[in-house]
Amino acid sequence: MAAPGGGEGPAPGRGGRGLQGAMRAASGALGMDSAGRTREAYVEYLKSITLIAQTLQEEAAGTESSEGVTPDTPKLLKLAEQCLERVKSIAAALEIFQKLQIAEAQSARKELTPLEEASLQNQKLKAAYEARVARLNPSQALQKTSLTLSLQRQMMENLVIAKAREETLQRKMEERRLRLQEAANRRFSSTVALTPEEQEQRELYAAILEYEQDHDWPRQWKAQLKRSPADLSVVSGLFSCLLSSPEHPIAQLLRRLQCAVYARLYPAVSQGTAAACPGSPAGLAFLSLDVGGAGGSSLPTEPGGRRLRASRSLHCMFSVPEHGAAALRHSSSSTPLADGAATGTPQTPRESSFEDLERFLASPEGWAPPEPPAGSGQDTALPDLLKGIVRDIHNAIDRLLALTLLAFEGLGSAAGKDQCLACLEEAFFPPLWAPLLALYRAVHRPREAALALSMERHRHAGPADMGLASRLFPAGPGRPPYASAVQDLRLIPLETCPRRKLDCIVRALRGICECAEEYCGARDPRTPASAAIGADDLLPILSYVVLQTGLPQLLSECAALEEFIHEGYLIGEEGYCLTSLQSALSYVESLQ
Repeated sequence: MAAPGGGEGPAPGRGGRGLQGAMRAASGALGMDSAGRTREAYVEYLKSITLIAQTLQEEAAGTESSEGVTPDTPKLLKLAEQCLERVKSIAAALEIFQKLQIAEAQSARKELTPLEEASLQNQKLKAAYEARVARLNPSQALQKTSLTLSLQRQMMENLVIAKAREETLQRKMEERRLRLQEAANRRFSSTVALTPEEQEQRELYAAILEYEQDHDWPRQWKAQLKRSPADLSVVSGLFSCLLSSPEHPIAQLLRRLQCAVYARLYPAVSQGTAAACPGSPAGLAFLSLDVGGAGGSSLPTEPGGRRLRASRSLHCMFSVPEHGAAALRHSSSSTPLADGAATGTPQTPRESSFEDLERFLASPEGWAPPEPPAGSGQDTALPDLLKGIVRDIHNAIDRLLALTLLAFEGLGSAAGKDQCLACLEEAFFPPLWAPLLALYRAVHRPREAALALSMERHRHAGPADMGLASRLFPAGPGRPPYASAVQDLRLIPLETCPRRKLDCIVRALRGICECAEEYCGARDPRTPASAAIGADDLLPILSYVVLQTGLPQLLSECAALEEFIHEGYLIGEEGYCLTSLQSALSYVESLQ
């Protein structure tokens, strides 16, 4: 196998030679990475991982020990892990770059102007003229002169006609622009001066009117809304079409507002945190609290069997990242937070994968995660920054909603507005939720640490230990009680939209009620279903369910949901379920 630096890589073997060869390969990739040669570094990292896998395979086959490992095996695995982290980060960045290039190419794909069309026609005429002249004999000079004059005449006529067409087109476009601007002015007629936001909305509305002059689909959807004003599927179909049209002013505004929010989030949750918010913890993008310790509980999984990660890389802004098989651990260390908290040692936030790899290659023998920053207490810059970003998100969604209702009047009903808002949130939040949650987790880090410690200490607690009456859990062994509710809460980190996360919470509490009725009915068939569970029973049951999830990040998830869920939900069943879950999280946190 070729080494990243060129030439043949060292053959893997015992006595540290395999580790040395793998480190040289990874060092070559790291050098390219440091020099900004991203694509080349990506390939070399993959070669390094392949070399490490080959080394491990040959060592496992050649060793005489029954375990099939050598003293270098943990170091090789750690090196492979660091290289894989860089591969994932670079791949996500390259994916973003490719999508931006595609979007730029699509936006640049416009109809040719009359002069551009004339230029293409003249190029074809010239090519045909040259081909025809090449076939003439030297004795046909007079015919060549005639062809030359004919070519010049046709090219000049094309340009003159094109220029006249372009002047006419520009005049008509200007007339249409003024006409549409007058329509927008009439819509926004006011006796007082417009604010900058109102002026921008007026300009965007004029741009929407101009867009609708050249595209038929907005008029078709308006007609469907008029025919079926109560059909919410029409609203969903409209937004699907709207968001798949990148040149529509609403879609363009959505992207601009997302980028504006991300521009404020990124410095706070990237390795540049110290520069953006002096004194705040670094590496918040990868903040991940772990539970379980060395012998902790199994990692939560969703029905398909995928493992859940407590945090995700910010480089996956424009795509939904996959959940790897790794546990809820820091990139730089496999030491769980609960173990550190139990000994009174503050847990180190997750370092960037690039710095991890640099540190490991520099000193693989004595490599260890960096020491936590000196001092204590939460920096006040992060909560203030979070408040500002939350305000920006609310303002952005309000602007998008107002412009959409202005463009499609059929959405003016109460149900239409709610569905419109739901569709906007579905489009707005997914690329931003990972960095936004990372900031929330940084702000709530002390509480999450306390919650993680409680989850670790009480992970073996049974229903009775949490104060549940005997009628509220099964009598004999079998499936763990309230397993469906635990699974629903474990699905919350997989969702990237507040409403979908709230749906998980509502399903969990409904599942608790159904299970309680089943358990009570099994013990005493005479017990009516309505009397199976009371208000005093819900908190102990939900606390037990929270403990079984093993996800301390639910605390930050709920804090974010409380902020971004529409107030109409907070006064109904959804709000009751969210408040109940927050109470259960606080109770489990206090169990220390």
